[in-house]
Order: sequence, then C-alpha cells, then structure tokens
Amino acid sequence: MGFVIIGIMVVGVVLIFTGKLPTAFALALLATAIALVAGASLSGAENSLLTTVYQEGAVKLASTMIAVLLGSWLGSLLRETAIASTLVRKTVEFAGDRPVVVALGILLVSALCGSVTGSAPAALLAGVIGIPAMIAVGIPKVTAAGTILMGIGAGVPFELPVWQFFSTALNIPVPHVRSFMLYLFPFAAVAAIAYVLVESRRRGPVHEWSMAALSTRAPSRRRRLGDAPWFSLLTPLVPIVLALVFLVPIIPSLLAGVVYAVVTTTRPSQMATRLLRSLYDGFTVAAPPITLFIAIGMLLAAVNLPGAVGALTPIVEGVTPTNPVLYVVVFSALVPLCLYRGPLNLFGLGAGIAGAMTAIGVYPAMAVLGLMTSYNQVFGVSDPTSTQTVWAAQYSGVKPQQVLVRTLPYVWVVAIGGITTSALLYL
Repeated sequence: MGFVIIGIMVVGVVLIFTGKLPTAFALALLATAIALVAGASLSGAENSLLTTVYQEGAVKLASTMIAVLLGSWLGSLLRETAIASTLVRKTVEFAGDRPVVVALGILLVSALCGSVTGSAPAALLAGVIGIPAMIAVGIPKVTAAGTILMGIGAGVPFELPVWQFFSTALNIPVPHVRSFMLYLFPFAAVAAIAYVLVESRRRGPVHEWSMAALSTRAPSRRRRLGDAPWFSLLTPLVPIVLALVFLVPIIPSLLAGVVYAVVTTTRPSQMATRLLRSLYDGFTVAAPPITLFIAIGMLLAAVNLPGAVGALTPIVEGVTPTNPVLYVVVFSALVPLCLYRGPLNLFGLGAGIAGAMTAIGVYPAMAVLGLMTSYNQVFGVSDPTSTQTVWAAQYSGVKPQQVLVRTLPYVWVVAIGGITTSALLYL
C-alpha cells in the first residue's frame, strides 16, 4: 500500500509539473486518492474521507488563511497609501547615482515588503519603482530583478503568515517556528547582500534606457507631494516588532499594522472607506493562496490518516538518512526538487511529504521545519514558476530562467546553511 501511495504522489507531481491541473485541484485529488487507498471510510466521525479529509482538512490551515488575508490587506494599504512607493523613492533619492547603494537600498525595501506579504504583491510593491530606478543607474536587468527577489527572500523569515503556516502544518508552536526563523535570517540577509555586491559589479554599469526607467528617474513635484508621512513609513516594522519583541500573537500583530497604516495616512472621515476598499483588494490577492491552503489542509489530513502513516512508515524509515552528516549532504543535494513545483515544494506536494515525515516521526518536527523553511527560501526567490519571480523578470525585461541561473547559487547556500543549522540543533 505504501508504494501505491508513493505512486499516487508521483502522478501528482507530473500533473502539477506539466500544468495539466492547477496545483490546488491536483492536491485535492491527491488527498482523495491517498485517503481511499489508506482505507478511510467514506463517512463517519473519525478517519473518514468526508469528515476527516474534506471537512476537518479544509479548515486545518484556517489560522494561516486569516493571516494571509491580513497580510494581503496590509500590503494593499502599503500600495494605496503610497507608503511602499515613498520608501522606494526616498531610498533612490538618498542613494543618488551610486548603483550599488541604490540596489542595496531597494534590497532593504524589498525585505520590508517581503516581511509584510509574500509572492507577487511584495515584488510589485518594491519593484514597480525600484526596478526602473536600478536599471536607470546602470544595474543590469537580471540583477535588478534578482535584487527584488533576494530582498523578499531576506524578509520571508519575518513574514508572520509564513510563521503561522509552518506552525499549523507541522503542529509546532509559533515561538519554536519564530526561533528557527531567527537562525535562518542571517543566511538569507548575507546572501542577499552578497548577491547585490557581486552581481552589480560583474559587468559594471549597464545603461539600458526604457520608458519605465525614464518615467521614474526624476519624479515630478506632483508625485513627490503624494509621499506618505515619514512616521507612516514605520508600518512594515509594526507587526514584526509586536510579534518579535512583545510576543503579541500573529493575527493581532497584523491587525495593528493595518490600523497604524490607516491612522497615520488617512483623514478620519475617509478611514472607513479606505479600510473597506483595501480589504476588498486584499481578498483578491489572498484568494489564490487561500484556495491552495484549503487543498494543502486536505492533503495533510490524508497523509496523517493511520492507514497512510502505517503504510509509509517502513518505506520512509528505510530511505531517509538519520546520520546528521548524511542528512545535510542528501537534503542539500535535493534542493532543486523544490523548483518547478517539484515534490519538495512546500506549497505543493512538499506539504504532504513534510506532514508524512512529522506523522511517522522519522525526524523531530523541528528538523522537518528546518528542511522546509530552507527549501522555501529557494522556491521563493528562484523558482521560474512562482508569481513573484515571473513578475520581477518580465517587468525587468528578462526571462525567469535567467533569474534562476543568477540567484540559485546564492539561495542554495542559504538552504545549506538552514539545513546544517537544523542538523546541529535538532538531530
């Protein structure tokens, strides 16, 4: 039975990789097939397809869905209130015509945006002005796209919805997730800075003029008058400080960021309208990941069924390395499997694999967390199928595969650092 379940997973990888089915639909079908093969009854209070997989699994990641919605809401406010664009413009004005300084400044803004909301919204917040500004001062196009993505990757360890996702998916308390993310952050930050310093100087300044670059190189006075107040620029830090320093739960921290953004930028008479409009925009942005999390919850419920755990345990125990050195070597070599919606992509079949590892107990849950957060750093920056990579590459006028080639060596090192740290701490 275990090999049948693995075969079903392979079919799922093929369906996702080839684009025959959207990822969420493929994961829901996988959950159904795995549950039936594992001997789940059709209905019943426990270990059934309708109740355990569909009903309970669909809402398993409900707290993550709410966190994603709030993060998208806050991201929408950063755009609508001009907080994000002001951060970028002020950074460019401060840096002047120094390409490396401009790129490092945009990198910092990208990290702040990445800590608020992930995926394409974060890339758009930092990149709409940041990418043309970098190209205008001579940063190569591929490097400009990669700078936005590496910055987002450096901010991901502080993205509160990601904390909530890993906490719920792997049944790990949020403080434990937070502690490992703090270990992971230095690797991501150093790699991002190294990327800018190395890649921006590899070819020297390259002046490639474009209409986008010309339109943002010298902002008009009318546009500058639309800058957000200086104190509102602290908005991205509000939820991070509350969650990290004051240990406020994730959802209240994000809500505090929303309130702060509105109060510091909006007249009282317009607050309700702005809040409602930005919330609707947030729903639009959050709908795809929420749909995916519903399917992931079903898959996690299916692989945690007693029949699935019992069938997979001898196979997983027989092939997974338990020696810490082998753990690092093998899983570091498998990093590319999180790309192109591969089997180790946590926002795909990787969630089922991580859930199975945790349920079987082949590794401590924190060791599984170390693996998956490390792989997530690679996927979020280099995967040519991820929305932020596609957007940043296309907006820069290059192919996503070019961004993959330039960024992968750096994020691979980040993943190795995270995996090694996980082995040292938890094995």
